Amino acid sequence: MQRCARIALLSDFGVGPYVGQMQLRLTELAPNVPVVTLISDLPPFRPDLAAYLLPGLQSGMPLETVYCCVVDPGVGTSREVIIARRGADWWLGPDNGLLIPLLQGQADIDLYRLSWRPAQLSASFHGRDLFVPVAARLVLGELPTAKRITFTQLVGADWPGERACICYVDAFGNLMTGLQADGLAADAELLAAGQRLKAARTFADVAVGEAFWYRNAFGLVELAVNQGRADARLGLGLGDSVELV
Repeated sequence: MQRCARIALLSDFGVGPYVGQMQLRLTELAPNVPVVTLISDLPPFRPDLAAYLLPGLQSGMPLETVYCCVVDPGVGTSREVIIARRGADWWLGPDNGLLIPLLQGQADIDLYRLSWRPAQLSASFHGRDLFVPVAARLVLGELPTAKRITFTQLVGADWPGERACICYVDAFGNLMTGLQADGLAADAELLAAGQRLKAARTFADVAVGEAFWYRNAFGLVELAVNQGRADARLGLGLGDSVELV
């Protein structure tokens, strides 16, 4: 098994000590390996929403990366942990559907269910105590004890490839959906909170204060307001649906 070049951390931990403890532990277990916090505010407790952001977050990123993904409301329970090799990258996360859209339809993948556990494992912080040691071993070219599985054995294997709902609200109030923008016609209109939204290429293509949808930098359909907050203007939040009209 080949070594990787870096580790990326993806979580719903937000502000606080959790990401920092993971980073610091990695300096011990995988010294001199770059560690990047790719995102720490994935939708909390919602792997069913966060899952649809991961393909776009990974797109265009450097190869030979270990992605350590933690949106884990089942921490401390009997939920399993999965490891996936996708091309030159490795992905690690709870078996709760978080990695499903990323792995769906991929031919060049290897899937494993982790059986290794550390000697010390807290009931509530597997990000630090379980996922970090596994990520360190993967980046150094070592696969921990694990059983090979198939995609159909994963939780959420029957989930749709896209979700027509709000999956993320950014700091500007923009609303990312789980819809792939390339699947929509350029003149398609969306119905959101009872309002019909037309497409635009970018913010300045519409009047100040106007709501619209566009293809964001991750390839997803995103709802926005030019120089305003779409979440406030439309009254939408995580999990709220949108429709194609």
